[in-house]
Amino acid sequence: MTMKTEQFFATCPRGLEAMLADELREQGAQSTTATYGGVAFSGEFELCYRVNLHSRLASRVLWRIAGGEYDNEEDIYQGALSIDWPTRFEVTRTIVVKMTAQKSPLKSLEFATLRIKDAICDRFREAVGARPTVDIRDPDVRVHAFLTDRECTLYLDTSGASLFKRGLRIQAGAAPINENLAAGLIKLSGWRPGVPLFDPMCGSATILMEAAQIALNIAPGSGRNFGFEKLLRFEPAVCVPIRQAAVAAQLPATPQAIYGRDMFGNSLADARVNLEAAGLDQVIELKQGNVLEVPAPAESGVIVTNPPYGIRNGEQAELLEFYPKLGDWLKKKCASWNAYILSADMELPKLIRLNATKRTPLFNGALECRLFEYKIVAGSARK
Repeated sequence: MTMKTEQFFATCPRGLEAMLADELREQGAQSTTATYGGVAFSGEFELCYRVNLHSRLASRVLWRIAGGEYDNEEDIYQGALSIDWPTRFEVTRTIVVKMTAQKSPLKSLEFATLRIKDAICDRFREAVGARPTVDIRDPDVRVHAFLTDRECTLYLDTSGASLFKRGLRIQAGAAPINENLAAGLIKLSGWRPGVPLFDPMCGSATILMEAAQIALNIAPGSGRNFGFEKLLRFEPAVCVPIRQAAVAAQLPATPQAIYGRDMFGNSLADARVNLEAAGLDQVIELKQGNVLEVPAPAESGVIVTNPPYGIRNGEQAELLEFYPKLGDWLKKKCASWNAYILSADMELPKLIRLNATKRTPLFNGALECRLFEYKIVAGSARK
């Protein structure tokens, strides 16, 4: 029996598309095409089970169900109406429709979104005499529409809540990064389990928890549910063994060479709550300490950190003093380490006064950032 090949699109933080394509191919994806903000790929439907469960970089996995040209909102309505929605999900499921667009000529995306919702409800009324209810906060089924200047493509979201919501982090600090971006920073650093990893400004421990999951081979989606479970295409007999195999492949939660420091006790308290809830409290070493004073926890390794970079008013003067001292700390106490520092301010890292060997463009949400790479050796060249 020949299985049908489906088309998917996985979204991710901008800057991680190439690495996501590699990750998707490892799960068996075919015809991967990296584009702005994600990767298109194909495979049998069960592939979306694997990608949702195992991807550390994706934000959502969207299943393409239709696409075609349009000139106006009526074309979009008729295109959505032509889809046999009652064969995709039950009328008792709550829904929401989301739309994004690039160069669309339509005057109101909100009205176009409403027309897609109307088409779904009209198709259900015609088929079963009832319509699904809209729930914008916690819907069972998410319909995504993407408009270009000429084409409208419709997707069903197989993820549900964004995939960076691993179901592990209970407490978040004042300015956390999402888990999939944290995983991307770790991958970009080239870190491998067994090599010491150090976050000297760890906050609520997002980077550390991602490293621990990599070290213990914990599938990032193993502690949560997914949107595909609400679709009629879902086959538990296929999905359950995939999840069971992922859990069986996990390693015991033994101490790893993963270290976190933070000068603020409330941040460390949040971190400890998160680690205990995730069963990782014995895996990561956490201590309170000022980054400018603490020694490196090993002779060499990889530093991955997301320091403050002045988003809030009144911080800039403090940061102008902090970054030169951070450079001194790296040079004096972290010789033989490679440091990877994320910043949305392109000027502050210059104050570190060490030569950045690489600057990788990334986005933290809508915020354009750079991941600065510093290879620290004794007597590192100063700018």
